[in-house]
Amino acid sequence: MKINQNKVVLLHYELSVDGKSVEHNDLDYIHGTHMLLPKFEQELEGLEPTQSFAFTLSPEEGYGTYEADKRIDLSKKAFMVDGRLMEEFLVPERRIPMLDAAGQVVQGLVCEVKEDVVTMDFNHPMAGKTLHFEGVVKEVREATEKELKEGLHGEFLPPEEHHCCHKHGNGGCCHHGEGHDGEHECCHHGEGHKDGDCCGHHGGDCCCNQKDS
Repeated sequence: MKINQNKVVLLHYELSVDGKSVEHNDLDYIHGTHMLLPKFEQELEGLEPTQSFAFTLSPEEGYGTYEADKRIDLSKKAFMVDGRLMEEFLVPERRIPMLDAAGQVVQGLVCEVKEDVVTMDFNHPMAGKTLHFEGVVKEVREATEKELKEGLHGEFLPPEEHHCCHKHGNGGCCHHGEGHDGEHECCHHGEGHKDGDCCGHHGGDCCCNQKDS
């Protein structure tokens, strides 16, 4: 069976950047449902189980070029949850989830902690990088009706059914703070949420995940 629209695909891949291996993992997804980078899916189209692949994505085909205006200073008030500064999150080189003005969860890298502000970088970790993928297709099958409706891992379900963050709920993990002109807010982890994955989406920061729009 070949990889094409609505097929469930299981593959193993290795990602290299600048000649250095940075990630290797098994990945399963439903082909053609816009969950992965478009060029990544295009390169896999038509492959069958046991077939290997190797291709390179430019920054434009991957996560875009690095944008200097996505590195900003946020007031420490943006990191207040229930009146307490979440100092345990404010560690340089730590990536933490935050809410943008549209209520979407975005990952930010703590660059520097100053007296009153925190310098954050909201570029994707692979922004500006040329990505080289190698791997092998392990399985290809038809997706079930349930998987097409709900997603392979429930990613198409409404937020309340997908265990996403609920603002101000019991143990809710997202809290409105006073951020950079109201653009970003601290995302506090509630019960059952792991660090760096506020909404628990399958794949976390896997480099194959679709870039933010």
